Amino acid sequence: MKLEICANSYRSAKNAQEAGAYRIELCQELSIGGITPSYGLLKQVIENLEIPVFVLIRPRGGNFVYSDVEFEIMKTDIQLCKDLGCHGIVSGVLNSDKTIDLKRTKELVELSKPLSFTFHRAFDKVENTKEALGQLIALSVERVLTSGQQATAESGIGLLQELNEVSKGRITILAGSGVSAENAWKFKKAGLKEIHASASSKTQLDDSLFSMPLSYSDPQKIKAILDAI
Repeated sequence: MKLEICANSYRSAKNAQEAGAYRIELCQELSIGGITPSYGLLKQVIENLEIPVFVLIRPRGGNFVYSDVEFEIMKTDIQLCKDLGCHGIVSGVLNSDKTIDLKRTKELVELSKPLSFTFHRAFDKVENTKEALGQLIALSVERVLTSGQQATAESGIGLLQELNEVSKGRITILAGSGVSAENAWKFKKAGLKEIHASASSKTQLDDSLFSMPLSYSDPQKIKAILDAI
């Protein structure tokens, strides 16, 4: 089983590599579900680390229905990631009726080639998961990140297993949300091949003006997940 770490900083990415994770999904602002990381962070990670880097392409928080301007930003960011040498793209677009925007998603998949393309957790908003999975397979999407449409992947493990069986190896079901050392074995037992976790810890910065804790991927938690699988 492969472990992907959702890394929100250079420190998190470096910790993931040193702890032995298979790859990272690089993003920022996990508190709002993640957005596209900055150029500086992308460049630093890709140039200085060896771990495979998939990049989240999401121009803002909120829903997954984008304006024409936002969609152009997404395409520009994908080209930038390719130019920098990243290994995969994580993205996706929905329609306002909670169906996959096939036209725009196909455009992103085609632009991303030859990089691997993961359809992110926008999948958890669609109403017909079997139909949506078939559509993603037809678009040559390589994996879908999903919690099984529940708050945590552990709660959604029934649908995750069902989707994995339906996929018949044509697309990888990447289980994410609340994955930890305590429950990772359940996904392996269910027949899933990949899991996704931030494995994060928080540290309080000594600054009365900016008192928000700093969250980072913890190497000990990453190692614990790897030991569990």
